[in-house]
Amino acid sequence: MNTLKTEVRFIKGIGEKRAKLLNKISIFTLSDFLSFFPRDYEDRTKFLKISELRDSETACVRAVIATDVKASRTRGGRQVVKCRAFDDTGSFEITFFNQPYIKGRLIKGKEYIFYGRVQKDFLATSMVQPSFEEYGSIMKNMGRILPVYPLTAGLSRNDIMRGTSAALEAAGTFVADVLPEELRKRYKLADAYYAYENIHFPKTMEDALAARRRFVFEELFFISLGLKQLKSRRIKEEGIFFQDTDTDAFINALGYKLTGAQKKAVCEAARDLVSGRPMNRLLQGDVGSGKTAVAAVLIYLSAVNGFQTAFMAPTSILAEQHFKTLSPIFERFSIKTCLLTGAVSAKEKANICGRARSGEIKLLIGTHALIEKEVGFNKLALVITDEQHRFGVSQRAELLSKGDRNTPPHMLVMSATPIPRTLALILYGDLDISVLDELPPGRKPVKTGLRSDEARARAFRFVKNQLEAGRQAYIVCPLVDDNGNEELKAVEAYAAKLQDEVFPGVEIGIMHGRLKPSKKEEIMRRFAANEIKLLVSTTVIEVGINVPNATVMIIENAERFGLSQLHQLRGRVGRGAEQSYCVLFSQSDNEETLKRLSVFCSTNDGFKIAEEDLRLRGPGDFFGSRQHGLPVLKTADLVSDVRTLREAQEAADYLLSEDPEFTGPEHAKIAESVCKLFEISGQTFN
Repeated sequence: MNTLKTEVRFIKGIGEKRAKLLNKISIFTLSDFLSFFPRDYEDRTKFLKISELRDSETACVRAVIATDVKASRTRGGRQVVKCRAFDDTGSFEITFFNQPYIKGRLIKGKEYIFYGRVQKDFLATSMVQPSFEEYGSIMKNMGRILPVYPLTAGLSRNDIMRGTSAALEAAGTFVADVLPEELRKRYKLADAYYAYENIHFPKTMEDALAARRRFVFEELFFISLGLKQLKSRRIKEEGIFFQDTDTDAFINALGYKLTGAQKKAVCEAARDLVSGRPMNRLLQGDVGSGKTAVAAVLIYLSAVNGFQTAFMAPTSILAEQHFKTLSPIFERFSIKTCLLTGAVSAKEKANICGRARSGEIKLLIGTHALIEKEVGFNKLALVITDEQHRFGVSQRAELLSKGDRNTPPHMLVMSATPIPRTLALILYGDLDISVLDELPPGRKPVKTGLRSDEARARAFRFVKNQLEAGRQAYIVCPLVDDNGNEELKAVEAYAAKLQDEVFPGVEIGIMHGRLKPSKKEEIMRRFAANEIKLLVSTTVIEVGINVPNATVMIIENAERFGLSQLHQLRGRVGRGAEQSYCVLFSQSDNEETLKRLSVFCSTNDGFKIAEEDLRLRGPGDFFGSRQHGLPVLKTADLVSDVRTLREAQEAADYLLSEDPEFTGPEHAKIAESVCKLFEISGQTFN
């Protein structure tokens, strides 16, 4: 007798070979089958007449085979099976490739249900490779709604359906429901068994939608609970107390006035620092909005209160940049600043670590090197991470652990990647958020345009003019090498071509992820020093590179990038007082792609771009690499499920107000589910 813990290899019809394939998609037990949800459905319940078929739609049609079923071969050796079918409104052609057995399964004069993609023009209607079953027989896959699962090579939909059916049978009509009945009634949610049965085998699309809503709510509810609980615990914690300190002298020393948004962010963070509770704040600002200046004021507050700050950046280039920007300012106030990266010698590293442990160093800027065991502090009170999405939650926790365990350091996380509000609620639900939504005065919006290949020569002439005027430029390519794809620009080959044919005599640098870190740093130092005039690069330059003299960026094959990534790339220009330009080249003629790129060209507002990116691409992988330590959304879609997200957060707030630690017996399953989802250890996410 099967139970939900039964391994898939023991299920009838699966066997060892298929079990290994199922393991590849994380299905090990019958229980895993239940939670392996469809990504879509095929509605095969509605039969259309042939005259109702539309080009490119997927449809079901009931028709009689009108001709003999003929098999032939193409010149290329492919086997082709063809016939025509008709109903009382018309006829259409049916074609199968490399399936010779079809000839014996379709019989002239018999009626079948066909399901497939329609091809239609002025002359004819056809279907290629449709699914079919004889009408009137016991149909398995027609006249019903079929789930569509994400599969791997060697696995079929039937394999998943067979396992899921066995799982439902093993579960019986009672499946332990993790959501209390009161909550299900309040938000009109299906019970667990109904939801599992109807997300896999719905009788109607309404049943499928009701089942999906239940699981979307459950997923967002547990994520919200975990983040809100973590946030509420931090609010109750005792934090390092800062004295309310006058920062006017320091702000005046910056040499420019803070924007209204910067002043607001400083006030919000300063309130946290003097509250006696640990600050846990996200500083979110568009490219060039002045996040570093806000961080500098907080570092100053930490130092004058006798404390230390650790400032972690994702790359040595960015860490060095912060060091060069901040150390001269802090030197005027006798605040000792040091830099720690992987490039620092063992002897110098030991010296820096000793001075940090003694408390002499008040600001230690570095890369992941800051979380190594030998790095310690005397009075660490403030931890800052830049480009937050590049770090895992566990890395944040490791840096925080360098402080006093009884009174954890304050934390500021900074991100130049504008995040839509709905996504921020999930990604950073455990943080308070400050937004820098205005640029410092004097910054000019980057002029952006989408061009065809015909305008390339003109664009290159413009780049030459900028270089001759003493400016610098970037050319961004999607690939390091072309791998035989001549349509996509690859850095190395393209740089050589540009040097020979377009920019002879110009010092061109090449930058991509395969270079050794020391080589990357050398190239960026030379570019920053204006020794390299033109940098041909992949997207490795998208984060934090600050060369105010660079005024032009050309992005090749722009259709290959998401809007948010394009915005990050564009942020490398427009960092000085000169007018800057960004030119996109794309060979795509896809209407949706061109619309997307036109949206990007029409605005410099990163938040508007991020909202559009989320709408067009879905949340999927918004940053291009997964945010470590946070649960992956299996069911919810933050574009279409905003209302359910709000309900889930409302429910989480209510539950936490009634039972903040889930101690009630009716909440035991909730506590277990939250812990399992986040794998909580103490007060940090693993």
